Amino acid sequence: MSYTALARKYRPKSFSELIGQEHVRRALVNALASGRVHHAFLFTGTRGVGKTTIARILAKCLNCETGVAPEPCGVCAACREIDAGRFPDLIEVDAASRTKVDDTRELLDNVQYAPARGRYKVYLIDEVHMLSAHSFNALLKTLEEPPPHVKFLLATTDPQKLPVTVLSRCLQFNLKRLPSAEIAAHLRTVLGAEKVPFDDAGVALIAHAADGSLRDALSLLDQLIAFGGGRAGEAEARAMLGTVARDHVVRVLELLARRDSAELLRCAQSLEEFAPDYAQLLDALAGLLVRVALRQSIPGYEGDELYAAETLERLAAALSAEDVQLYYQTAIIGRRDLPLAPTPGSGFAMTLLRMLAFRPPGELTDAPAAGAGPENAAQARARVRPATPAASPGGTRTGTAPAASDAPAGAVTGDWGAIVAQLELTGAARQLASHCVLLGRQGAVVRLGLDPRHQLVRTLVTEEKLAQALARHFGSPVRLEFEASTAQGPETPAQAQRRASEAELAAARRTFEEDAGVKSLRERFGATVLPDTVRPVK
Repeated sequence: MSYTALARKYRPKSFSELIGQEHVRRALVNALASGRVHHAFLFTGTRGVGKTTIARILAKCLNCETGVAPEPCGVCAACREIDAGRFPDLIEVDAASRTKVDDTRELLDNVQYAPARGRYKVYLIDEVHMLSAHSFNALLKTLEEPPPHVKFLLATTDPQKLPVTVLSRCLQFNLKRLPSAEIAAHLRTVLGAEKVPFDDAGVALIAHAADGSLRDALSLLDQLIAFGGGRAGEAEARAMLGTVARDHVVRVLELLARRDSAELLRCAQSLEEFAPDYAQLLDALAGLLVRVALRQSIPGYEGDELYAAETLERLAAALSAEDVQLYYQTAIIGRRDLPLAPTPGSGFAMTLLRMLAFRPPGELTDAPAAGAGPENAAQARARVRPATPAASPGGTRTGTAPAASDAPAGAVTGDWGAIVAQLELTGAARQLASHCVLLGRQGAVVRLGLDPRHQLVRTLVTEEKLAQALARHFGSPVRLEFEASTAQGPETPAQAQRRASEAELAAARRTFEEDAGVKSLRERFGATVLPDTVRPVK
């Protein structure tokens, strides 16, 4: 019994049947309708987007017995023979197998002769970038000024390899990858015509796996129908593609929202029984995070065939917008680094742990309990201790409504260097704290002395971050007041660190000078020590 693959059976035979590529279809249809048809066309794009198909349709339009028209009749001898691949005036050449210059010269020897049957002699050269440099040179003159009865149709997946002299002689059309939604819609049409039962979610998985190629999508659909025993379901699609059920992806994100690392690792280990493709698993997790972010940004977002609106609403309530962005970025970076991991499973687990290891700066939340639901997680995010400074008339910036403190007036609450070491600060904000001394604290007011030589590090942003960090440290809102510190005042943490580093360096240099080997080299060879090259060993 003869069977025709879906990719061949449903190959478009006219421009009206073409899926996508509207920009190419419109240009060619208008050219054919007006009679302004160029002698050389170059079609570029990834595999399976329609380069050869469009070239064959164009060849039919040029040689249809009813006349040159935007739509071939499809029933005349020329149209039927082109569809069957046996039209004598359509010369199809696979450049990958005919790269030598002798092959090109042999091909061009017959260019001068009139067509045997059709109106035009059409040369369709596929994967033209595979031709050698000498072959391109042999082709150039004919490509620029061919006889009036000759048309050249070139197709390639890698136009960067073509000489600019060839590109300049052709009308170039770049075919785009097809959107997954457009591919899925066409697959549903094909399944309906074939009377094959299917699930929308299964079709969506196939469309996504095709990566913009309609031919790949139809080939995968053929494989899915065979794999599923005449059915295109979601479970069969996941099993064939090596992807895990979406419930497991949702479960992973729920555990990330709860920050339950132990249960998260157990869940990751349990996925090994499905032998998943961990790159696709991270893709699925990133795709779910995209939908959660859309739900948070667009309240009316209703989800799609893979994830219902209720699921997205629950996850959007359990995760902050900052966490969603952080997890998404970590997922796509983890996918990129997956080939470098010792094993794909360990790389996936480490990516999940990396998501839990970092928090967006400034997020002051209490982690919810392991069994907390979305409502508890949202309440935990709401327990933020406000400490955002605002400008005050005195030139300082204050937090929200000041709270009473048990610290007596003017009391210095601990060693400032130790406090700075405990603060969650980075960058310029830590520099600001390091160049200050703690003069005292009275209620919500924290008085700091700033080294006058480092006034430039004091900005609204750095003060704001320092106020927030101190609010976390003291457990109540604070208001910062700055004064210029004096040379006779207490030592700042930066000065203390610099003094300790200088003392360590001086000790290292003394130890080096007193080393017996160094003394021997000096005495025997007159060696000289370069002090700047001596560094303490950490």
